[in-house]
Parts: sequence; C-alpha cells; structure tokens
Amino acid sequence: MPADILRKMDKAATEAKPNHKLVLNLALNYGSRQEIADAATKLLSSGKKEIKPEDISAALYNNLPEPDLIVRTSGEQRLSNFLLWQAAYSEFYFTPVLWPDFKEEEFNKALEEYSKRNRRFGGR
Repeated sequence: MPADILRKMDKAATEAKPNHKLVLNLALNYGSRQEIADAATKLLSSGKKEIKPEDISAALYNNLPEPDLIVRTSGEQRLSNFLLWQAAYSEFYFTPVLWPDFKEEEFNKALEEYSKRNRRFGGR
C-alpha cells in the first residue's frame, strides 16, 4: 500500500484505540472464497481427515464474532464475496445510499430496522 495510506490507517487506528464498544474491520484485497479455501487447506495440511463447521470457523483469517448486521450500500443486494461463511445468520440492510454519503442518519435507519427483526438463527 502507498505510504500515505498506511500513515492514515495508523493514525485512524491510534485515534480509535480507546474505543471498546465496536469493532471495525477493513477488508482490503479480501475475498471470502479465498478465505474459506485457505481455511480448508490449513486444516487439511494439519492432518485433519474430517472437517467440521467449527473447524472452518476457527481456521478463518480473524477470530471475530459473526456479524449481526451487514449493511449493503449503493443499492446492491448481494454479498460480493464478503464474509460468506460468517454471514450465515447475519441480518442484511440494503440502502440505495452510496458509501461516501452513508452518515449517522442512515446508520440509525439501519439500526431501527434491525431492532424490529425477530432473529431465529436458522430455527423457527
């Protein structure tokens, strides 16, 4: 990455360090299919003969909680190779608002809609 971008990322990380309520991940040059393939390769190379879902979860790039809500901006209604494994029980919010224009008011709309949902995690 260009040095000026790395400096900005370091500055943002330093400024965000005192925050402990939210987790922000930047997926730069990330592809979920590759992440899943890498996890399977890692498990097979460790000698595993049988792979369980929890094994794959543990072998993914980050050991983070699965997202409760995924916001998709710009009117797109697809995952675009983003967190395919982790999004199994995520809720989605689709908005025509472009990412640069996605401000607090739109975020609050997403949270309001999310709060009205009955999450079943695959059950009835």
